Amino acid sequence: MKKVHETVLKETKFVGAWVLIFSALMQAVFLIIGKWDYTVLLGNILSAAAGIVSFFFLGMTIIKAVSSGDPAYAKKLMKASQAIRMLFMFGIALLGALLPCFSIWATVVPILFPRLALLIRSFMVKRMGPYDSPVIEGDSGDAAEDEDGEVEDVE
Repeated sequence: MKKVHETVLKETKFVGAWVLIFSALMQAVFLIIGKWDYTVLLGNILSAAAGIVSFFFLGMTIIKAVSSGDPAYAKKLMKASQAIRMLFMFGIALLGALLPCFSIWATVVPILFPRLALLIRSFMVKRMGPYDSPVIEGDSGDAAEDEDGEVEDVE
């Protein structure tokens, strides 16, 4: 079995912690507006877990792409990973919409929580500076993922 890179674990824990915080806030909002029931909790758990798992696999894919040393392979790998993870999250949203045991809103909204966590992380990295942010072994810093998930050179 392959060992999980320490940066992937660290960042997944960070995202997971923020997903839990946002989930608790969402539960509180449903309670306050009087719309809370077990379907809200189940939908939240489903999407929050799926979002954390999706982020973990993104991290594992990035490590594999960076360590491959082949930019063409890395680009293909990242594109395939993005497509698979998007289909996975679409399936989760569809499951939440079709099964009566899940609240549609409580299933769809938490899909955004990992992105919000990453937004918070980006503000933290800007504030700390690039030298305090996590570095992947063997990463020369010359590749980045654009908004489409494509790996491109940044020199």
